[in-house]
Amino acid sequence: MPIATVDPATGRTLKTFEPMDAAAVEERIAKAHRTFREYRETDFATRAALLRAAADLLDKEREEIARTMTTEMGKTLAAARAEAAKCAKAMRWYADRAEGLLADEHPGPDDVEDSGAHRAVVRYRPLGVVLAVMPWNFPLWQVVRFAAPALMAGNTGLLKHASNVPQTALYLGDLFRRAGFPDGCFQTLLVGSGAVEGVVRDPRVAAATLTGSEGAGRAVAAAAGDEIKPTVLELGGSDPFVVMPSAADELDYAVSTAVTARVQNNGQSCIAAKRFIVHEDVYDTFTARFVAAMERLTVGDPMAETTDIGPLSTEQGRADVEELVQDAVSRGAQALCGAQRPASLPEGWFYEPTVLAGVTEEMRIHREEAFGPVATLYRVRDLDAAVALANDTPFGLSSNVWTRDEDEQRRFARDLDAGGVFFNGMTASHPALPFGGVKRSGYGRELSAQGIRAFCNVTTVWFGR
Repeated sequence: MPIATVDPATGRTLKTFEPMDAAAVEERIAKAHRTFREYRETDFATRAALLRAAADLLDKEREEIARTMTTEMGKTLAAARAEAAKCAKAMRWYADRAEGLLADEHPGPDDVEDSGAHRAVVRYRPLGVVLAVMPWNFPLWQVVRFAAPALMAGNTGLLKHASNVPQTALYLGDLFRRAGFPDGCFQTLLVGSGAVEGVVRDPRVAAATLTGSEGAGRAVAAAAGDEIKPTVLELGGSDPFVVMPSAADELDYAVSTAVTARVQNNGQSCIAAKRFIVHEDVYDTFTARFVAAMERLTVGDPMAETTDIGPLSTEQGRADVEELVQDAVSRGAQALCGAQRPASLPEGWFYEPTVLAGVTEEMRIHREEAFGPVATLYRVRDLDAAVALANDTPFGLSSNVWTRDEDEQRRFARDLDAGGVFFNGMTASHPALPFGGVKRSGYGRELSAQGIRAFCNVTTVWFGR
């Protein structure tokens, strides 16, 4: 894929970039490595002041960078503004808390004595240069949720961003520089995917983190594993949205949340609810309201304040969604709405919000992630069937469950194969909560204490008597 800004609302190429050559990549790796040796010695107060300065700049430039994101990948302008605000909030969250999250830990005196020590301390020390391979769908947030904790821990970062958001990638590198971070603390590598393995294998790069496709995750994990370097992977998701009869009194709220959960970011979110598993007692009512709400959504210009769903990010992305829908329909699924390109929008990569019912195991969409505004509906007879169907996926990122029954809540929390279980609400990422998945959704955790410790050397310091 060329490194270029292509407006998904029109399909027109607006700006192209030459990828960095090997010498330019080498220069940036060397600089990141040199800078780490000095930056690691800075105190938390210094790092926090720098990160707060970056947050202030981001707040000041919110409208500008929001328009850049919308132009590059098609999210609505309102969603882009909210993403920028969320990033600034996360920066301040880590600036305020990093020192406490990485404070020395002191084992109990009995354990210290039993170990033969006079004193023992557990310390969190930065690893070094961390490579971040990031996707286009949340082009600011995905990067900041790595960069904020990594920089506060004392690491330096190299960003290989998706090739269709080059201007956002360059903005991020420039943002941290203008905030006052030392030269080399955070740099953008404007390179194609073919250059990633070489960077991962470079001995000066200590670790890698990737958010993206399963294939990309496998490639980075394989190279890093061969070099015995730690990685954090956040890959695909096919999150269930389960509705049980005990939620019948708040079905309208569940439906409105379900719509947002499915079409957020134009349906292009790993943690978007994709499979709607509804108990037979409330299935017909939920389905009628859900389909009606999906049909009311406005598809159109992502810059317009009244637009609910903009275009998909790439022409291939829309083709992939169309293939999944067509495969399902050809095998007997019913399209309750959508399932086509909007006739009123001949330019750009738009796709109508779609609801499919009657999905069965032989359909590709039952197993594969639909990265667009397409929901699949399932009817189940009881809790056991809901749990079994929710887990019948190779992914395990997060899940949404609507029930007011405490016994059911305990059962779902215990038995769902997912990195998160959200009751009576929509899955969302927050700096205070660990984020990540199981199975083919990846491993490791971002955000919270786990996220900042992911790229630290947990060091035992033992003092003999």
